[in-house]
Amino acid sequence: MKVIRPKTSAVLSWSSGKDSAYALYSILGRSDFEVVSLLTTVTDDYHRISMHGVREALLDLQAEAIGIPLEKIRIPRVCSNEIYEEKMAASLAVWKNSGVRHVIFGDLFLEDLRKYREAKLALLGMEGVFPLWTRETGRLARQMIQQGFEARLTCIDPKKLSKDFSGRAFDESLLADLPHGVDPCGENGEFHTFTFGGPIFKKKIPICRGETVEREGFIFTDFIERRDLSTPVPVVRTAL
Repeated sequence: MKVIRPKTSAVLSWSSGKDSAYALYSILGRSDFEVVSLLTTVTDDYHRISMHGVREALLDLQAEAIGIPLEKIRIPRVCSNEIYEEKMAASLAVWKNSGVRHVIFGDLFLEDLRKYREAKLALLGMEGVFPLWTRETGRLARQMIQQGFEARLTCIDPKKLSKDFSGRAFDESLLADLPHGVDPCGENGEFHTFTFGGPIFKKKIPICRGETVEREGFIFTDFIERRDLSTPVPVVRTAL
């Protein structure tokens, strides 16, 4: 007789982008973890996801379409690393006290970032889970596209990509156009994305493109829910 073991509860670090979406997809296909919440850092002054610049309203639509509870970790516009770590630790300590010991990340290959996450989690008695770790990023990017994930570039580093990449669809055409040395998944910070469709969603999120602006050395393209046709507000980069 086969013994069915209960899944281990975990929370998932959710950026709204393709890597966290594919990390969730990978975990949902496994038998060892149950994702009980998505955790997202939101810059309170702007009501946008930190770094990605995605509107909080679209984040809410994502969580609704996925069907997993969402917790927003709110940080100020001017946020030191100490404040960020304090906010994160406070949120994770609550989860740890409720019995959750694992946090899932969509990191791909940045060793320093993984070590940083693991060290901070260890202080809380928690562990990191990295389902996409060391996957070859060219192949991984194409798997995301082939398996039906739909995303748009919301932020690009103009030192690595030209301005016209911002707002583009994450698709085969984009991958073909990426300059030499740019990671296909943007893991080195070349670009960030917003995912609005794919196998983890119960329904596709209707979006339309807003304005593209430059803030603090980065290029941001705004996206809004298609039913909301009001003038988009400027996208502002905020520090994590």
